[in-house]
Amino acid sequence: MENGTVSGWDGPAGSSGVDRRDFVRMCTLAAASVGIGASMAERMAEAAVARKLKPSVIWLHFQECTGCTESLLRTSHPALAELILDLVSLDYHETLFAAAGHQAEDALKKAMKENEGKYVCVIEGAIPEKDGGIYCKIGDRTAVDIVNDVAGKAGAIIAIGSCASWGGIPSADPNPTGAAGAPMVLKGKTVVTIPGCPANPYNFLGTVLQYVTFGTLPDLDDKARPRFAYGRTIHEHCPRRAHFDAGRFVQKFGDEAHRLGYCLYKTGCKGPATHANCSVQHFGEVQDAWPIGIGHPCFGCTEKTLAFRAPLHSTVDIERPTPPDFYPPIKAEHGFVSPVATGVAGVIAGALLGAGFMASKKLGAGEPAEPGPGAKKEG
Repeated sequence: MENGTVSGWDGPAGSSGVDRRDFVRMCTLAAASVGIGASMAERMAEAAVARKLKPSVIWLHFQECTGCTESLLRTSHPALAELILDLVSLDYHETLFAAAGHQAEDALKKAMKENEGKYVCVIEGAIPEKDGGIYCKIGDRTAVDIVNDVAGKAGAIIAIGSCASWGGIPSADPNPTGAAGAPMVLKGKTVVTIPGCPANPYNFLGTVLQYVTFGTLPDLDDKARPRFAYGRTIHEHCPRRAHFDAGRFVQKFGDEAHRLGYCLYKTGCKGPATHANCSVQHFGEVQDAWPIGIGHPCFGCTEKTLAFRAPLHSTVDIERPTPPDFYPPIKAEHGFVSPVATGVAGVIAGALLGAGFMASKKLGAGEPAEPGPGAKKEG
């Protein structure tokens, strides 16, 4: 870092660099998004500078609505402009490209050639495999061919959104195109999945920034999702959890309980079976901008077995039907003591009380108390 700017990390053409204070602030926010304490911000900044070159990012689009990109465009901590201009080099992105046709394809080939084995491949959208993958073609190549080619030469692969993670809505029954997620196509490869419909942009930003600054990926669960974002169910940190524990439920939309903000479990909330951090990481920089925050049950969009498969208003099983994930019964259970045991205890207690009473009478009358067992008598 020189003269208050981050050396080696120039902004857009004509700029003199990134202000160090802003850069550290950005890294602090990124660190927080991946569950790293603020004290790590300086180290993240230094690590990013030490890498010199900004990592190349190649972003592929297939069967999707572009909702994940649209959600990413609305972040501000860090803003997308800061991410793509200061931390990474976004070399291919069909939605954000000014180029088209042969120019876009040439940019893809150039980025792959110059950064082979080092670039980050981001996949948005499901990949259709049926009938040779003819249902999605770009530049006269099928999505299957493109993803195998580009991801095969990448340093890291990230599937953003439920469509890319496991098939999403394109794979809903009867799945006419044979839509599949990137991990299903890229068998044997580590594909970090950031499911959601759309995916929370901060879960993606946190993962990318950890990779570009430290060269590592976050700890992943059995579905290759970052544990910092998907390690707990929504039910565990839902703001309506207290109502669930107290047995206060919305019975139907618009009733008094709904207006009072009671638990939405009985109206089909999938929160008890959905692993995500929506309740603590809201969307679009707007407080309570997530389904339960605006009064609708969780849809379970991060879960392959729920989203676009389970009926919208059907209830789900509680993942762990014991406290703290299940409200306690009205009457707590107690242990059982037999009448015989009670009688024996009464006899023993009575004998002790009687002996104590007699000893106190003797002491009160000035009589010496009987010595205890094993005591020596005087004289």
